[in-house]
Amino acid sequence: MRCARVFMFAAAGALLAASAATGTAAAAEQGDVVVFTTEATPLTVYRDPQGCQKLPPDAHVLTNHTDRPVTVYADPFCLTPGLTVEPGYGSHVAPGSGSFSA
Repeated sequence: MRCARVFMFAAAGALLAASAATGTAAAAEQGDVVVFTTEATPLTVYRDPQGCQKLPPDAHVLTNHTDRPVTVYADPFCLTPGLTVEPGYGSHVAPGSGSFSA
């Protein structure tokens, strides 16, 4: 009887661990940040961005297609206070804005 209980607890723990691992993998998939510069330039797409990313110098609009907020900074090193762009939204960015972090 005691062995059956231990087995049931071990099985339940393994099931919980497996479901937590699949949840972590889904959370890592972030999506894209897309930057529009000019009509004569193709869109710049940052696939699953992580950390600080330098924006093109003529960036005009940033759209957040990730599952997390993105912050736009005035400097190229993501050090100054920034503007937060929520998932599914976009924002105009001043030319030379510098960078964003996801």
